[in-house]
Amino acid sequence: MQRVTQSMMSSQLLRNLNTNMRQMDNLQNQLSTGRKLNKPSDDPVGITYSMRYRSELSANEQYEKNADAAQSWLDFTDTVLGQAGDVFQRVRELAVQGANGTNTPESLNSIKSEIGQLYEQLVQIGNSEFNGKYVFNGQFTDVAPYTSASAATEMTDAVHIQYEVSPGVKMPVSTTGNEVFGAPSDDDNAFKVLKDLISALDSADSSAVGDVLGKLDSRYDKFLEVRAEVGAKTNRLEHAENRLKDININLESLQSKTEDADLSEVITRFLMSENVYRSSLSAGSKLIQPSLVDFLR
Repeated sequence: MQRVTQSMMSSQLLRNLNTNMRQMDNLQNQLSTGRKLNKPSDDPVGITYSMRYRSELSANEQYEKNADAAQSWLDFTDTVLGQAGDVFQRVRELAVQGANGTNTPESLNSIKSEIGQLYEQLVQIGNSEFNGKYVFNGQFTDVAPYTSASAATEMTDAVHIQYEVSPGVKMPVSTTGNEVFGAPSDDDNAFKVLKDLISALDSADSSAVGDVLGKLDSRYDKFLEVRAEVGAKTNRLEHAENRLKDININLESLQSKTEDADLSEVITRFLMSENVYRSSLSAGSKLIQPSLVDFLR
């Protein structure tokens, strides 16, 4: 039978006190930070999950930023297309007036002058910029796609701007100028149509004005298709944004379950540990109290 000495009892007491103090310190740290994972040794397995959730959250936040930027681009494009549509409609109204053979030379000159201004406005719309980038010139966002003198012969870049809105999913958001206004080889190129319309009005040829009107209608129909496609992209992007928000909420919930402390449980455990520690001190005081003088009494 092993003999238990005073020294052994004192050492065991100190070990137990230190264990209780470490447990109280850990619980107090959880209370002050609100987290149950404060260092890798707290839960090695939990740390691996926590790091994965943090990585996925960071990536998801970037996708949300991309989607927000793409949405802003599409909203601006739709606004600009709305302005272009207003120009097309006004040009058509003027063309219908110009096709009337009863117009006086003064009326034709007035119509021609307004269409000339609308032509310049359309060129300006074609050179629209969003955050310092030209929206209708593909990836060449630093180069204006059109000039007033030769807009009908300008070939815009055909490569679309894309944003990655989820892993491996890239969404094209830009619209090329040639899709909106027509390529140089198109008979219904908007800039060419307006120039032809001005020439027909200048020669007072109502029949030629009527011919140009048909090309204008053809271009406007294609323009509406482009705008409808922009609207479809906007709807798709809204669904993608909602999905990203749902994923973000799910990841934050998983991260919270892995990292955050249950404060009610931690407080209860802390109070229990504090009671155990005080009981240990009380028991220790009785163990250390006897001395040689006590035995000589």
